Amino acid sequence: MEQHKQDEIYMGRCLELAANGKGSVAPNPMVGSVVVYNNRVIAEGYHREFGGDHAERMAINAVSDASVLSGSTLYVSLEPCSYHGKTPPCVDLIIEAGIKRVVIAVQDPNPQIKGAGILKLKNAGIDVTVGVLEVEARELNRRFFVYHKKKRPYIILKWAQTLDGFIDGVRKPNDPVAPVWITNELARTLVHRWRSEEQSILIGTNTVEKDNPRLDVRHWSGKNPLRVVLDRKLRLPKQCNVFDGSVSTLVFVGTNSSASSQKAEFLSIPNMELITVDFAKGLEGRLLKELYERNISSLFIEGGAMLINSFLKRKLWDEARVFVGNQFFYDGVRAPEFTGELHNYDEIGDSKLFTYRKYT
Repeated sequence: MEQHKQDEIYMGRCLELAANGKGSVAPNPMVGSVVVYNNRVIAEGYHREFGGDHAERMAINAVSDASVLSGSTLYVSLEPCSYHGKTPPCVDLIIEAGIKRVVIAVQDPNPQIKGAGILKLKNAGIDVTVGVLEVEARELNRRFFVYHKKKRPYIILKWAQTLDGFIDGVRKPNDPVAPVWITNELARTLVHRWRSEEQSILIGTNTVEKDNPRLDVRHWSGKNPLRVVLDRKLRLPKQCNVFDGSVSTLVFVGTNSSASSQKAEFLSIPNMELITVDFAKGLEGRLLKELYERNISSLFIEGGAMLINSFLKRKLWDEARVFVGNQFFYDGVRAPEFTGELHNYDEIGDSKLFTYRKYT
């Protein structure tokens, strides 16, 4: 078998391994690595959790006989790091191990690395190949690439709408404060899995008032995302589930509002209290900047329609996941106004799921 085909097979395994870190390593990227000796994988590793050993270190340390490393090839799905962060530089370990060939899927977009790791390996006399399954590697770590290239989190919009295009029915004053379900239970469980894969989740004031959501992953196993709540006039009761202290919560309020709580962090936005119809004017940039500076690489926006429309209007989105439930409301709150290129279609029981992707 020709070398390029072999490289693709082993890199494919790296990407499979890397995906195991989803939801656990952010804001770091998901990375997988394998050590190949005599056309056989002799060790594997992947980045398991933020702050833990990187994939290359896991793979190299898993080799039982270090003497074979000088005749081995190391495959890794992202350029090895070249600076000392929470762990020592992986390039130093690779050089010290005596590995003579390294195959990399894609260059790291992080300005602290971005080619420096590759250059250091080459300067040490190591044969370096870059670009094997690069498209697939970028796809896997699309959040990481957007975070570093656009200086903001990767933004996922999510909503559910009826067959006649409503995301909520007509609410009467005495109606209970609870969600009006459009999709089935399987789809709702899937949403909890999605939440576990992202670092933050955003919701508007009206949705908190009407639905009183928890925004956690209680129907799945994994980390709860940071809850981000908009409450420009501080009108939300402190009895709301988002203020229960069970999950880290960041609340954006207007400049003239002041609040403090041991169960949530409050942050004021200049002129936010003046925002009415054009809800996100002056807000989205500050919100995204704040999350970026907190090393939040992904934002899951669940509603409501005004909030989602404001991000759509400014083209501030990378992915949209739209459920269509098998029912009609005939009246109520219209679904967000949206046109985009379909990336994927699924059927979740009697609900349909349309996924749109803007990221390239």
